Amino acid sequence: MGKMYPQEYKDEAVELYRLGNTTYAEVARRLGVSGETVRNWVVQKDRDEGRREDGLTTDERGELTELRRTTRRQAQELEILGKAVGWFAKRTS
Repeated sequence: MGKMYPQEYKDEAVELYRLGNTTYAEVARRLGVSGETVRNWVVQKDRDEGRREDGLTTDERGELTELRRTTRRQAQELEILGKAVGWFAKRTS
């Protein structure tokens, strides 16, 4: 996974891009990140603000991550319960 930047830093990069008559690469050089990184931040901010509908918002992505984590944990719990049931069934036979 890449570097983690504070949201305020990302927001500043998006504003620099939006306010200036500039390219992703020019903003990236000023901030010391890649042009693709700046482009990704702009695209994600557009999704979060409802300007784009071609992907998940930051909130939706967080919710999906949490749902996947919950599903994985519940599957593990069901596996443990299944093994316990099998163990008790053998002991009581």
